[in-house]
Amino acid sequence: MPEHEERGARAESEGRAGRRVPPQGRHGEAADAEEADPGRPLGPPGLGRDVDPAARWPDLMLPLLRTPTSARPLVGVGKRDRDGAPAPAEVAAVVDLALLVGELMLAYGEAAEGVEAAMLAVARTYRAGPCDPQVTFTRVAISYQQGPGEPPVTAERTVHHPAGDYAGLAALFRLVTQITAGGLAVDAAHRRLRAVRRHCRHYPAWALVVSSGLLAGAATLLIGGRSDARAWLVFVSAVVAAMAGHWLAALVGRHDLPEFYRIAAAATPAAVVGILMSFNQLHLRGSVVITGGLYALLPGWPMVAAVQDGLAGFYLTAAARLLEVVYLLAGVIVGVMTVLYVGVNNGADLATQSVPTSLADPPLQLAAAILLALAFAVLLNTEAATLPAVLVNSTAGWTTYAVLVGAGGEPIMATGLAAVLVGLSGQLMARYLGSSALPFVTAALGPLLPGSLLYFGLLAFVRGEPETGLSGLGRATATAMALAIGVNLGREAARLFLPATGAPPPARRRGGRHRR
Repeated sequence: MPEHEERGARAESEGRAGRRVPPQGRHGEAADAEEADPGRPLGPPGLGRDVDPAARWPDLMLPLLRTPTSARPLVGVGKRDRDGAPAPAEVAAVVDLALLVGELMLAYGEAAEGVEAAMLAVARTYRAGPCDPQVTFTRVAISYQQGPGEPPVTAERTVHHPAGDYAGLAALFRLVTQITAGGLAVDAAHRRLRAVRRHCRHYPAWALVVSSGLLAGAATLLIGGRSDARAWLVFVSAVVAAMAGHWLAALVGRHDLPEFYRIAAAATPAAVVGILMSFNQLHLRGSVVITGGLYALLPGWPMVAAVQDGLAGFYLTAAARLLEVVYLLAGVIVGVMTVLYVGVNNGADLATQSVPTSLADPPLQLAAAILLALAFAVLLNTEAATLPAVLVNSTAGWTTYAVLVGAGGEPIMATGLAAVLVGLSGQLMARYLGSSALPFVTAALGPLLPGSLLYFGLLAFVRGEPETGLSGLGRATATAMALAIGVNLGREAARLFLPATGAPPPARRRGGRHRR
C-alpha cells in the first residue's frame, strides 16, 4: 500500500478508535447493543469520552482535503455486499445535509477550506462515501459515487448574498461537532439545521446602527491619535455620518438593489460631513471624518479573505473575492468621488496622510482599538459570550503592533507579526471553547485593517496625484497580504504544533488535488 494511503488509513483507524456506542436508528433511537456494522450508512459512531470532538474533526478533515481524492481511504473499510450498501434515500439525505451545512457556512462567512472540511466531515461520519465537496465563492457542490463503475451524483447550491453572521457560524460548528461525535441521526441533524436557519440575530437593529457609528468614531481616534476638543468633535461627526450611512444603506437594501448601490449610498454622508467640516476656521480634519465614516465600508477584510483563500489553494474563489473588492471600491468611489472632487476644487482642506507610524497617544489609541473591535464584532453578529475573548485578542494584537512600531519597526512587518499572534491565539480560543476561529480573529484584526490606506490612496487620485495614489493602494494591498499570511501562519502553527487530542499528524502531500 502506498505511503499516503497508509497514512490516511491510519488516520481513519485512529479516528474510529474506542468507538463502541449503540448505533443510532433512522429516527435517533438506539439499536440493539451489538457492534455496529462498518458498512452502516447511518448512525454516526461516537468518539471516545477522553477525546474532545470539538477540536477533532477539523484536524482530521484538513489532511484529507489536502490529499488527492483518489488516495483518500474509503469510509467503512472492507467489502460490502449489495444488501449492506447505503440505500439511495439514505445517501440523498446525507448528501443534502452536507450540502446545506456547506451553504450556510459559506453564507455566514467561513473560508472555503473550512466549508469543505465541514462538508467532508458530515459525509464521512454518516459513511456516505466516497464524497468530494467543492466550494467556490458563491457555490457549494458535493459529488457522490456509489461504487466503481457507478455514475456519480452531484448536487450543488448557490449562495446569493453571503454575509458575516458569526453567531450562526458558531451554531453550525457546534452542529457539525455533535454530528461527528455520534450524537445525531440524519433526521435529527436536519431538524437542528432548520433551527439554525431560523436563527435570529443576537442584537436589535438599533444596536447595529449604534455599532456602525461607534466603529467610525473609534477609527477617527485610532487614526488621529489625539484627545483634544477638536478630536472629540471629529469623533461625534464621524459617528453621526456613519449612522446616517447605515440608515441610507438599509433604505436602499429594502428595494433589493445590488450591493454596489448600497455601498455607494452608505459612503455619501461621511464625504459630505467631512467636506463641510473642512470649510471652517477651526482647522478640523475632514479627512479623518471621512476615513472613519468609511472604515466599515472599505473592503479591507474581503481583501484579507481573498489572500487567505489564495494561500489555501482556492484560486478561483480568491480571484472572485478580489473582483468583489474592486466592485466594493467602485461603490465607495461613486459615493465619495463626486463629493470629494467638488470639495477639493473649492478649497476643502483634505490633506493626504496615512495612519501614524508613531503612536501619538498610546492609551487613547488602545482604547479606540478595543472599541473598534467591539463594534466590529457586534456588526458581525458575534455571540455575546465570545465578546470578552475577542477583546482580549484585539488588545494583544494592537499592543504587539504598537510596541513594534514604537520601537521603529516597519508598519507592514509589525502588522504581519501582530496577525500571527492574533491568528494563533484565536485558534487556541476556538479549540478551548469548541468553536470556529473566525469570530475570535476577524473583529480582533479590525484595528489593523488597511481601510485608511485605501481611502488616502483614492483621495490622492482625486487630488491629481496618481503616483501617491498607487503607492497608497500598494501599501494597502501589502498590509492585507501581511494580515492574511500572519493569520494563516498562526492557524497552521496551531494545527502542526498544538494538535487536538488524538488527532493524527498532518500528512505530507505528494502532489496536490486540483484546487478551485
